[in-house]
Amino acid sequence: MTHSQESDVPHSEAQQDVDDALKSTASTEAHQPTDTPAVPEKTAPQKPRPVPSPASVRPAQPASPASIAKPAAEAHAAQQPPVAPAVPTHRTEVDDARQFAEVTEDGHVVLIDGNDRIPVGQVPDVPRDEALAYFVRKYDDAMSQVLLLEQRLATDTSTADLRKALGQLQATTDERKMVGDMVALRKRIASLETTLEVRRTVEKEAHHKAVEEQRTARKAIVDEAVTISEQDPQRTQWKDSSRRMTELFEQWKTTQKKGPRLPKPEEDELWKRFRAARSTFDKHRRAFFSQLDQTNAEAKKVKERLIARAEELSSSTDWATTAMKYRDLMSEWKAAPRASRREDDALWTRFRAAQDVFFNARKSANDEIDREFEENLKVKEAILEEGNKLLPFKNVDRARAAINELRGRWDDAGKVPRKDIGRMESGFRRLEEALSQAEQEHWQRTNPETKARTNSALSQLEDAIAGLEQDLAQAQERNDEKAIKKAQEALDARKLWLQTLQASADSN
Repeated sequence: MTHSQESDVPHSEAQQDVDDALKSTASTEAHQPTDTPAVPEKTAPQKPRPVPSPASVRPAQPASPASIAKPAAEAHAAQQPPVAPAVPTHRTEVDDARQFAEVTEDGHVVLIDGNDRIPVGQVPDVPRDEALAYFVRKYDDAMSQVLLLEQRLATDTSTADLRKALGQLQATTDERKMVGDMVALRKRIASLETTLEVRRTVEKEAHHKAVEEQRTARKAIVDEAVTISEQDPQRTQWKDSSRRMTELFEQWKTTQKKGPRLPKPEEDELWKRFRAARSTFDKHRRAFFSQLDQTNAEAKKVKERLIARAEELSSSTDWATTAMKYRDLMSEWKAAPRASRREDDALWTRFRAAQDVFFNARKSANDEIDREFEENLKVKEAILEEGNKLLPFKNVDRARAAINELRGRWDDAGKVPRKDIGRMESGFRRLEEALSQAEQEHWQRTNPETKARTNSALSQLEDAIAGLEQDLAQAQERNDEKAIKKAQEALDARKLWLQTLQASADSN
């Protein structure tokens, strides 16, 4: 490049290029890690390097003047991510960089990249090391970007952003307008590409898994909503089902907002099913409660009429007849349709209150009557005590006369309190049953047929006894012990039967 060519480089681009190089050097020195080995003091400290003027930096042929500033600008942009960790630094010493470059007396710098010799540019009117340092700093900038991308890979930075930055870095590296270990730089970039590809694969698998989970969650919400909407309206627990439908809708919104998006046709189809289920459920609910309101209104009318009839009867003093009518009203009430729980309870309270008026009045009247019957009770208790003393009945005629006399006094005594009616009637009934039993036994004993049978049995026993006595005498004459014993046992048995029959006949 001639001096005239140098003047073609815009001053602003050249100045920016130099400024970026100086900033990179300052940043490298300021952030140098403390554990970085110090450079051995082989030579005397170098004099401060003069800063090359913007116009003195000359790129190598055939590069255009803008090719020097453009990589630096792109590298500078690559180091400005939206959110990234602190920018790491990398510093290559000029002494170490000499093995990768050749510098001429007039400031031309050539990169040694394996077997390749690549002219990278010229910095005239400065020492060779200063000319070399300028392009070493470009290498350090590229390596710093590598370190930064390695750190950003460990964060949640978007893979697309990382790939874009890596592409810009790759383009800058491919131009090879820098001096340093290009093999190491390319290896680091290749490693970044491999790691980024692995990350992209993992993210793709994670995204696929998240989409499947989203699909499963959405389908579960829709299926449950459809199940609820298909319930029998007459058996649906509307409060619980309505609450659950609201929860499902909130779950749908949360899942849609937080999870990955499904393919649009699939998401539209799921939403259509979910919306249809909610619409069906709302339709059934409105129809059910509309019918319920109608049923409640009809039930209220029916029970209002029953209440009116009950209130009309509440002042009646025809205790027996009115009590039967109230029992009929209760049967009608049980058969009537139910209103809403709150209204039905209120109606029942009114119906029950009308009944209570009547039954409380009847109880008060009965209590008054019972107080009047207490004296009658004392009389009848004395009659029962007198009758029980006659038991058991031995003479039927006298017993019959006594019971008839007691019955007359019993009837004359009058009514007793309601609570004692059963006890008193049961007591007198036992006296009458005892008389009936005595009469039955007396009839059996005095029955002519029974007496005839008894006399016939007596005659037969007497004849049998005479025959057995004759048999016993004959056995005794023969001195037959066995026959004697048999005849004696039979004779004793017949005589016992004869005594029993005679006692029965004598009692008649």
